Amino acid sequence: MRPIQLPEPPSPKLGTPEIFEGGVYGVVRRAVVIGNGYPGSENQSIGLVRALGLADKHVLYRVTRPKGGLNEWLHWLPVSLHKNLDYIIRQICIILKYRGQRRLPLPAENGGCVGLKGVLEADVHQIVTMARQTFEKDGPILVVASGRDTISVSSSIKRLASDNAFVVQILHPRLHLNRFDLVITPKHDYYPLTREAQQQVPQFICKWITPREPPDSHVVLTVGALHQVDAGSLRNAASAWRDEFAPLPKPLLVVNIGGPTGNCRYGADLARQLTTNLLSVLDSCGSIRICFSNRTPEKVSNVISKELGGNPKVYIWDGQEPNPHLGHLAWADAFVVTADSVSMISEVCSTGKPVYIIGAERCRWKFSEFHKSLKDRGVVRPFTGSENISESWSYPPLNETAEAASRVHKALAERGWRLRP
Repeated sequence: MRPIQLPEPPSPKLGTPEIFEGGVYGVVRRAVVIGNGYPGSENQSIGLVRALGLADKHVLYRVTRPKGGLNEWLHWLPVSLHKNLDYIIRQICIILKYRGQRRLPLPAENGGCVGLKGVLEADVHQIVTMARQTFEKDGPILVVASGRDTISVSSSIKRLASDNAFVVQILHPRLHLNRFDLVITPKHDYYPLTREAQQQVPQFICKWITPREPPDSHVVLTVGALHQVDAGSLRNAASAWRDEFAPLPKPLLVVNIGGPTGNCRYGADLARQLTTNLLSVLDSCGSIRICFSNRTPEKVSNVISKELGGNPKVYIWDGQEPNPHLGHLAWADAFVVTADSVSMISEVCSTGKPVYIIGAERCRWKFSEFHKSLKDRGVVRPFTGSENISESWSYPPLNETAEAASRVHKALAERGWRLRP
């Protein structure tokens, strides 16, 4: 009897069918993004998913906190405890109401955050059930979360569905990093381990400062924040905004203004310094476009608008749609950015164009480490008012999102999984 001759598998040069590489069980075709309602955090997760080629194959879930009333004072609590406490307060309010006593102000509904409509509430049981029930048909899922409030959800998914999901946590979770398959975080999140930080922290609270251990092999360190800006998005923006920006006198200086934070404090004094410096460089600019963020205090925006609003070279965006941000990134010749936002600075530094920072000397703790790392790389310079904006300079653009995506590919491969081609 002749032996049965089985056909040889197709040559890898022609493409290997999935059946020879573990089938659908080893191919990641979809993603779940766990957000916290803050654009700076969610933009990082969506940027990574986009860089991995899953922009059209992801679902956004959101961890929401109660809003309004006493809740505005309770954001320092873990989100689960905050929700339980909000429930108790509501019950007390109802009891007092029906007993005819003076009613306490009832907190706003949990779904009161802006932009929640149409976004699914993050439910661990629902996501885990979906991952398990669809695994045989659709393969594993990639879970990408960012921000403190998402940690309990993403770590629970990892614990309950480790065979069906690969969990990436963006930004340092502070404790127990082994709860995730991969952690992506800026290097300055490890500032507490440096000699400079340890000199700043009183000895008796050093043991309470995290992180306490250096990063291990499943931690990806970046310089700045992940985002959605890449060569493709800039090309599209350059085309979309051509009619508005191409006719502007050159060089075009774009000024992005954020708002003070706990580690970067400033007010109208910085606004006055900024306007003085902009007036000093005005002769070397063809045009200036200024954008405020939703965190910019009125005392800051009022000073700048009063001093520069009437200048024919200056345009101040009024906040109405469409948002020109991507157009600015594509068409600007140089940027001036306030020092408070890691995300905002990371985006402009991805262009390779001159970036000037104002207010970095007012930052402390890990923010000062972030600015030092950029300055040491030659990526940014301080904005002093003595610059000639027509004189260009460059640097290797920060390519954090693409590099992080490459590490995700590698980590998946080590597990025997891969992303869809």
